[in-house]
Amino acid sequence: MEHKLMYEQLKGKVRLPKFATPKRYDLKLTPDLSACTFSGSVEINLQIVQETQFLVLNALELVIAEVYFRDSHQREFRPSDVTVDNEDEILVLAFADVLPLGEGILGVNFSGILNDHLTGFYRSTVVVGGEKKNMASTQFEAADARRCFPCWDEPALKSTFKITMELPSKFTALSNMPVIDEKLNGHLKTVSFVETPIMSTYLVAFVVGSFDFVEDITSEGIKVRAYCPVGKSEKGKLALDIAVRVLDLYTKFFSMPYTLPKLDMVAIPDFAFGAMENYGLITFRENELLHDDLQSAAVNKQRLAIVVTHEVAHQWFGNLVTMEWWTHLWLNEGFATWVSYLATDCLYPEWKIWNQFLQLTVGGLQLDALEESHPIEVEVQHARSINEVADAISYKKGSAVIRMLQDYLGDDIFQRSLAAYIKKYAWKNAKTEDLWDVLSEVSGIQVHKLMDTWTKQMGYPVLYVKSKNQTIEFEQSQFLSSGSHGHREWIVPVTLCIGSYERRKNFLIETKSGNLDISNLWCSSDGNARTYELHQEKWDDEQLWVKLNVGQTGFYRVKYDDVLAARLRRAIEANLLSSTDRFGILDDSYALFEVSELSLSSLLSLMDVYRKESDYIVLSRLIDISYNIVKISSEAIPDSLNELKQFFTKLFANKLGWETISGESHLNAIMRGEVLTALVVFGHIMTQKEALRRFHIFLGDRNTPLLPADMRRVAYVAVMQNVSAKNRTGFQSILNVYREADAVEEKARVLRILASCSDSDIVLEVLNFLLSDEVRDQDIIYGLSGISAEGREIAWRWLKDNWDLIADRWGSGGLLTQFIREIVTPFCSWEKADEIEAFFATRVTHGIARTLKQSIEQVRIKARLVQNAQNEQSVGELIRQLAFRE
Repeated sequence: MEHKLMYEQLKGKVRLPKFATPKRYDLKLTPDLSACTFSGSVEINLQIVQETQFLVLNALELVIAEVYFRDSHQREFRPSDVTVDNEDEILVLAFADVLPLGEGILGVNFSGILNDHLTGFYRSTVVVGGEKKNMASTQFEAADARRCFPCWDEPALKSTFKITMELPSKFTALSNMPVIDEKLNGHLKTVSFVETPIMSTYLVAFVVGSFDFVEDITSEGIKVRAYCPVGKSEKGKLALDIAVRVLDLYTKFFSMPYTLPKLDMVAIPDFAFGAMENYGLITFRENELLHDDLQSAAVNKQRLAIVVTHEVAHQWFGNLVTMEWWTHLWLNEGFATWVSYLATDCLYPEWKIWNQFLQLTVGGLQLDALEESHPIEVEVQHARSINEVADAISYKKGSAVIRMLQDYLGDDIFQRSLAAYIKKYAWKNAKTEDLWDVLSEVSGIQVHKLMDTWTKQMGYPVLYVKSKNQTIEFEQSQFLSSGSHGHREWIVPVTLCIGSYERRKNFLIETKSGNLDISNLWCSSDGNARTYELHQEKWDDEQLWVKLNVGQTGFYRVKYDDVLAARLRRAIEANLLSSTDRFGILDDSYALFEVSELSLSSLLSLMDVYRKESDYIVLSRLIDISYNIVKISSEAIPDSLNELKQFFTKLFANKLGWETISGESHLNAIMRGEVLTALVVFGHIMTQKEALRRFHIFLGDRNTPLLPADMRRVAYVAVMQNVSAKNRTGFQSILNVYREADAVEEKARVLRILASCSDSDIVLEVLNFLLSDEVRDQDIIYGLSGISAEGREIAWRWLKDNWDLIADRWGSGGLLTQFIREIVTPFCSWEKADEIEAFFATRVTHGIARTLKQSIEQVRIKARLVQNAQNEQSVGELIRQLAFRE
């Protein structure tokens, strides 16, 4: 009875009780790739710190066999009751006697299934010599080591790990550390690995399969390998080169060498995420690690560089210094994201990657403007909720506020602070406050006070800016896409330029409202003061524009009064502003449109100012905004839709032609594909015809220079625009491209456009195809991301009809949220939001609750935008003028 009462008290807890702490795991595993099972044993060196009759650790979907505890005097205790609670994901061991304080060893024998859910210790399939074979890999973050072996599966409970595996001798076994011993026994072998340094359970990893590899050595003597599918080792050379170079770069940047003797990177055919930073054994989706000069587009190469530098950064930020609990996940992901851009910029400065960082910042701003957002530091109440906070807030907002802080403190101070932080907390766990302490100590600035407003509360401000004589007036308010105004306030590091980038001022806004005397910035080139009343209509000096958030390094939005906004438009037309500031003005204006503070007419008029734009990041944002406006307008003002598309076609025509130019920039290669795709989508006849012509040539010669990897998406979209249930030829041709493709990049490229057809019958066929054996479970997200507006309703019906199957197949990892996000958010009516809410009322789980609320909120926001556009007077006439303007 006493045991039962105690067991009830242990249920429903967020974290494990502190009866004991683990120090070392001796883990032995025997995977059976034919039966898709595994068995194992683990001996865990413990420190019993409280008198207890219970040991509680994590386990999930494991069969527990023998269990024993042996104390430091070699006395053995057997549990009187062994309970695996799959709901709370714990293993409860009840003993008849009180366990003595001090050291002891807990031994557990267990077995489990090599599952097909891409979590825990799971199976994958690989084609070798035309034959499909099984392999096995791990994905333990966030809380799935417990699916493989019983453990204290929390990041703060660091231990060392001695890992031994028994497997068929034909396979390669990899783990965090190098092999120390390998013994053959007939067709089996036993592989023992060097014991790891102290680390968290979620970073333990092993892979069993057949690979080829390429290797190199860093200047510090670290052996680095890229493990690739058999026969494809050449495709690992780019990732290997980047990893070797960036290991040396991070060693200098963090003033701390890489701490393991080797670093392996492995391409896994079935993988839920982009990559996973396991200590010394980074696992990747194949298309994030493998590079093919013929099949990989410029955007694929860039993505590969960012992913590799991100995961290698985790070897310091995350693995060496680990967050204390998942509340501080952003310390891992925000910093790894930020430093991956820093590293990529060092390796490829011609990519202007910090300019492209703004695209990532936009993702954080968009999610954090929702009322269903969350703080960067968010309390995690259930293990299955962890994946939901590994979102745009942790990654994108997290990295953006880090960049804002770096810009405020200065590069040198920031780098020295990070090196000091790594040194102080190496092999330990840290909280956000620990980082602020170090930054404050090095900089002499109270970083806590500044940054708590950004990490402990959700959202961000919009600054309302007015001009009055020689004073700029400010007022901050929480920016919410719902159109309401929150009551939160921030300490905002503001940068400001007036009429020239040489006239710059940096300052903090620490109150709800305030003003700034700018008379000291108004000087002519000869040093004589000039005074103006900025609000006077007669003042017409274009050079005297006012721009806040210079370079867009701040995580906030700005709304200018009409006079200042007009001056900025003229500055854009005169090409006086940097590409990052032109991007910021455009992006803020679209956001203000979303919250009903800027009319559609005003937004379109501003977009017209960008008709001469030639910079990649600005054009890319202009294209994305155009797509969004078309989606809203198709519901709100369908009669003006063709003319709207004609206007957008004029914005993007004649930017770049089809022919690549020898030696052209990396960014031009990316921009050409985006611009031509937009022209196809908006109905530009000549571009559509040329895309179809090149596609037909491509069908006869897959290596034709007329359709290189950078431009294939353009052709595929053009083909699907012309497909219908009665005209399936192009659809079948693209399916054949998918089926015949060897490169994973090509398969992903096809999947992303298959559902873009306007015929709902074809969309339904595509969705069912995504569920077939022809598409790997991990790759379904590519197909979901491209569903056409005409296919929304059929996709929603398909999701409802197949929900039980989908939830069972993808529900244990992070992919299930993608189904909701991609199928729910395209809608834009209150009725549909209510319908979606009602359907999920009895189906919501910890893993999807937050994503569902956010998606429904976005539907309601768009419903309001449709209503606003319907009520806007004379917008149709403006569109007509813009469409036919020469």
